[in-house]
Amino acid sequence: MGVSDTTRMDEEFLSLSLSERKAIISHGTALRLSDLRKRLFLAENKVRYFEEKYGTTLSLLEDTGLPNVAGYEMHEDYIMWRHWAGVAEKAKEAASALEKIARHGLFLEEAVRAGD
Repeated sequence: MGVSDTTRMDEEFLSLSLSERKAIISHGTALRLSDLRKRLFLAENKVRYFEEKYGTTLSLLEDTGLPNVAGYEMHEDYIMWRHWAGVAEKAKEAASALEKIARHGLFLEEAVRAGD
């Protein structure tokens, strides 16, 4: 999407009534929060799986490094562990930013759905 497309979309959005813009923001915030919370739940479960499997946290593992006897599976798991930890962190940050918007007031229906 080019700059002119973005500008045109912004202009079209701003041409809507204030109540319509609020409804769009409210609906979008609720849907996106729901998606981010599901993503966070999945990512945290993946991270927890690796913590239980190896009996340590990712930060401790990174501080000490992979054991010299670590095999292929542990190396592959480390890559996936790191990936899911990053997904969790990004989802947390994005949800936190959207929650600031949601505090301004979602319509009741969207607020209920955002918790799904």
